[in-house]
Amino acid sequence: MAENNPYRQLPAVHEVLTWPELQPLLADHALPLVTEAVREEIAQLRERIRHGQPPDWQIERQNLPLRVQQRLKGKERPSLRPVINATGILLHTNLGRAPLAASAVEAVSQAARGYVNLEMDLPSGERSSRQEIVRRWLTRLLPAESATAVNNNAAATVLVLHALAQGREVLVSRGELVEIGGSFRLPEIMQASGAILREVGTTNITRLSDYARAISPQTALILRVHRSNFVIRGHTDKPPLAELVQLAHEHGLWLIDDIGSGALADFSRWGFRDEPSPGESLRTGADLVLFSGDKLLGGPQAGLIAGRRELIQRIEKDPLMRAFRLDKMTLAALEATLRLYLDPTHALQEVPILRLLDQTLTQLRRRAQRIAAQLRKLPILAQVEIDQDQVAVGGGSLPEQTLPTIVIALQARHWSDAELAARLRCSEPPVVPRLKENRVLLDLRSVFPDQDSLLIQAVTRACTNATAQSETPRWP
Repeated sequence: MAENNPYRQLPAVHEVLTWPELQPLLADHALPLVTEAVREEIAQLRERIRHGQPPDWQIERQNLPLRVQQRLKGKERPSLRPVINATGILLHTNLGRAPLAASAVEAVSQAARGYVNLEMDLPSGERSSRQEIVRRWLTRLLPAESATAVNNNAAATVLVLHALAQGREVLVSRGELVEIGGSFRLPEIMQASGAILREVGTTNITRLSDYARAISPQTALILRVHRSNFVIRGHTDKPPLAELVQLAHEHGLWLIDDIGSGALADFSRWGFRDEPSPGESLRTGADLVLFSGDKLLGGPQAGLIAGRRELIQRIEKDPLMRAFRLDKMTLAALEATLRLYLDPTHALQEVPILRLLDQTLTQLRRRAQRIAAQLRKLPILAQVEIDQDQVAVGGGSLPEQTLPTIVIALQARHWSDAELAARLRCSEPPVVPRLKENRVLLDLRSVFPDQDSLLIQAVTRACTNATAQSETPRWP
């Protein structure tokens, strides 16, 4: 009766691997991956039998190699894939935040493909510091005696507190005990640094006198933290930075200003307000300013520290510096990005986050009209409308502030908004939209103009179940 048992008719994995049709795959792909793909296909056939759907073995013998080939394509596809960001959120943390300028991408490529003088002074042949790469540009751009960089702003906070306040008290307003992405909280970061948190004031009101009363012989510094991802409204008050600086220096303390997003451009030109800049902080008298590289600055992920030379020297001698230091590719991208800011006009043209912010509604609407005209040809789409909307910059920056944008709103005839969005995310290239009021929105604020044709192709594939591969995506 064994010949009537459908399970017994399943081929063994080692047998399938000897089939002639599999030999080209074995020549082009690693044996473990091919074996895994074959095993998964046979397991799928076993599931069909278990559910009362025994396969036609003659057909399966022909189709199995093709399905194995399709599985291999999925297995060897890179985990990090370029996507079209149609959410409108320019600093989308889940999509990698700020895209890099073309010159930064080229700098990364140059650094990655060979040896570089990362820690060597070429004229003397002596060892040098990799931090000089960052220092030379930040001290040009900011009124800072020195500067350094680590792998993100949370690391910068930990490092500064560990180097300057380990075992001593740090004064922080209760209204600034923030939680950043991933449930990381300032008190926990403080604890990890070895510094002792001394909370002052209340959630909504912290006066200069609160800081003054909290100062003791155990106090090392005052830490001001910008509430970059939330706003406190109503009955609220806090002392200006200049008064905090004066109080700290009168008592021989340091004033550290953690401003978060780190805007080197003037964001008021796009209607944003109250966004601190590192230059303003240092000119006001802060001893150190801490800020991110991959948010409003528009560079790679990094935590930048600028200010007094003697403090930077202490920080760079701290044992944690090596654990948090930047690699050659990040340094290359950061240097290239900072160099663009020497000419503010050039930065507006070359830094992608600034370029996207600088698009006018008229420009966005013209692009939307061209794209919508093509999408209206798709029978599956019941609605293709152009609307004006508001969108946040994202990335924990500029809380409760939005900018106007233009969206293409889609509704499908037979799919829910969630299903249409899922199909777009699984298209080629993937398109990540946002959902609002039962519609799928393609927000052009975060789509680069030279991606418009790719966007049309991807939506068309998603709506027609096309499987053809698209051309290689173009990125700025």
